[in-house]
Amino acid sequence: MHFALYPLRFSFSARDSLYFPPGKSSNILRGAFGATFRRIACLPQCQDARACEWREACPYVRLFEPVAIGQRPSGLSNSPRPFVFRATHLDGLHIEAGANFHFDLNLFDASGKALPYLVLAFAHLAREGLGPGRAHVELHAVSRLDGDGAPSALIYGNGPLPLRQNGPALELSLDPPPEPVARLRLRFLTPTELKCAGQIAHPEFAVVATRARDRISTLNELYGPGPLPMEFRAFGEDAARVNMVRCDIRHVEVVRRSSRTGQSHSIGGFIGEAEYEGELTKFVPYLRAAQWTGIGRQTVWGKGQIALECL
Repeated sequence: MHFALYPLRFSFSARDSLYFPPGKSSNILRGAFGATFRRIACLPQCQDARACEWREACPYVRLFEPVAIGQRPSGLSNSPRPFVFRATHLDGLHIEAGANFHFDLNLFDASGKALPYLVLAFAHLAREGLGPGRAHVELHAVSRLDGDGAPSALIYGNGPLPLRQNGPALELSLDPPPEPVARLRLRFLTPTELKCAGQIAHPEFAVVATRARDRISTLNELYGPGPLPMEFRAFGEDAARVNMVRCDIRHVEVVRRSSRTGQSHSIGGFIGEAEYEGELTKFVPYLRAAQWTGIGRQTVWGKGQIALECL
């Protein structure tokens, strides 16, 4: 079994100085991207994407307002959007005019058809201004990343569209590794919020593993070849036998304000790390894939980013 994605790096040059407030970089990028993307992708007469008669063919709907299909797994009551931002390195950063900066975006639409819209949206957004002060920036490159997170191929290079060839998606194997794993450490790099039975949950292994499984399977069902052919119940039962032997986490509070509604919403959660012991081999590929997808709630804003270390 495989899980496919396009990990992308968007590289810019700052024409004005700009600032990303602490904990807000992914939220700023997501909000600005959504507004710009809708302007370039939707029909001028569209007033409500949820009621638009062309929504089945609309790239904005596919990325930002995906239609729910059937009953989603616990913690995924809404269909997830097929992308996440990776921009925490920009949090609290002042970028001077003339300096270069970048952020990453992981796209889970394995067809790659959304790539031209992404590049076009960020090229437009760069000219309109980015960040709280609407600083002008220039998009000069979009690269596809390899499995280690390093640029491997140039998709766009500071010129007119069309883009270069997308190339193949990155395929992550979900088969167990050959060497057994009996202990691992997870680091929760950005605020993470997990739910179990409708309640906020601690990172017990069964919760972490099943949320990773559900998210990967749902993304594969919506944007890839289909749901994963696996025994979901047995996976959960085996995960419940794994013990959490150390947990060092703390809660951080971050609030975002919607530019569309003016309302404030919490995007906080816990950060830190936890260690687990048990029969872990079968879970390792799902946790490796979850490093790209994130786990828990509000991953589209950069929440739930994890790092895996086998001990």
